[in-house]
Amino acid sequence: MSVAPLPPSTLVIASRNRPELLRDCVRSILRGDQVPAELVIIDQSDERGPSLDAPDTRCRVRHLFSRSVGLARAKNEGLAAAAHDLVAFTDDDMIAPASWYGALIRALVAAGPRAVVTGRVLAWRAERVGGFAPAVVVRDTPAVYEGRIGTDVLAGGNMAMSSSVAAVVGGFDERLGAGSRFPAAEDNDFGYRLLEARYRIVYVADALLYHRAWRPGWDYWTVRWRYGRGKGGFYCKHLSLRDRYVLRRMLRDIFSRVLRFPWFFVRHPFRAGGDPFYLVGILFGIVDWYLGPHGRSAPATR
Repeated sequence: MSVAPLPPSTLVIASRNRPELLRDCVRSILRGDQVPAELVIIDQSDERGPSLDAPDTRCRVRHLFSRSVGLARAKNEGLAAAAHDLVAFTDDDMIAPASWYGALIRALVAAGPRAVVTGRVLAWRAERVGGFAPAVVVRDTPAVYEGRIGTDVLAGGNMAMSSSVAAVVGGFDERLGAGSRFPAAEDNDFGYRLLEARYRIVYVADALLYHRAWRPGWDYWTVRWRYGRGKGGFYCKHLSLRDRYVLRRMLRDIFSRVLRFPWFFVRHPFRAGGDPFYLVGILFGIVDWYLGPHGRSAPATR
C-alpha cells in the first residue's frame, strides 16, 4: 500500500568529534521508507573531517561545520539554517529504523500547529563490555501532555516541531546542554517552556529510534554527574518564591532517588551508584548557576 508523501521538512543532526557514529546515523536515515527533504548537520568537531554533503534524489544533505560548542547552540544553528518550517532533531549516536521519520512527521502534521512531537528511544545492543545508552524512553503507548505535568517528557534526540513554535518559545537555552557548563537538560528546559506557553507535547511510540550503547561502563557515573549538573542549572533557572512548582519538582526528584536507593542498590548496584553522582551534580549545578555569571548574565531564552 502506498504511503502519502510527507510535507517538506528539515532534519537537524548535531555532532561533535564522532564522525563514525554520525556517518552510521545518516546512512540509517537515508535508508528510511520516507526521508526529510533536507538533512542539516551542524558539526562542531575540533578538526574538520570529510564532508557528508551528498546528492540524493529524495534528500538534500548539508554538512555545515561550526566553530561553536554546545548542543543547544547547534540546535539553534540548525533551526536558523533550516529551509523548511517543519524541523525534526536527532543525535549523531542514534540508529533510525526505516519507519521512524515518516511516523514522526505524520504525527506532527496530525497534532497541529500548537504541538511538538517526541518519540520512543530504546537502547541499541551494547557495543563493548558494560556499554550503555544514557537516555532512553520506553513507554509503548501514545500520550498527550499539557500544562504542569511534574516531569520531563521531551526527548531532545527524537522530536519535531514547527520552527515558528521555537521562535515563539525562544529557542534552546545555550547555557544548558552537552558542551556547556551545565551539560544537560536543554531539552528539559525547552519542554518546560513549551508547556508553560500552553503548547502540547505529543508522544508517539511508533516514532522509534535506537540509542547506541557505545559508551564504556566506567563512564556511567560521569554521565550521571553531568546530567545532574545540567538539571541543577535548569531547576535554579526556574526557581521562584512566588511560584513553587519547580521547587516541588526538584524536591520530588531528589527525595524519590534518596528513598529508592536501598532497594535499587540491592537489585542494580552499579546503576544505583549513579544516583549519588546525579544528586551531587544537582547541588553543584544549583550553586554554580546561582553564584556564577554564566548562569545569571549569559544570553538567555525565555
